[in-house]
Amino acid sequence: MSENTDRIGEATARIVELEAELEASGTTTRAEAELARAKALLHEWVDSVVAVVATPGVGRAVLIHDNGSESRIASPDLPFRLAVPVSFDRGES
Repeated sequence: MSENTDRIGEATARIVELEAELEASGTTTRAEAELARAKALLHEWVDSVVAVVATPGVGRAVLIHDNGSESRIASPDLPFRLAVPVSFDRGES
């Protein structure tokens, strides 16, 4: 088993344990067919996004979907990936 596989297993177990403390059950899958289904559903969900608010300073991204609903994602890296890079280049006036 690779080191990366071990880390994924540890991360999923930790998340399920944390959710259990909140009295909420979680499911975990790493099986190829189930993972392919989850990815397909996630692609559909992402395709419904019509606006994004990325706030790297607080580690949050908000996705606005075509039906007006919002999905809030707390992530240490997603908001940075979504934010437009700052440029200090001066254009010719």
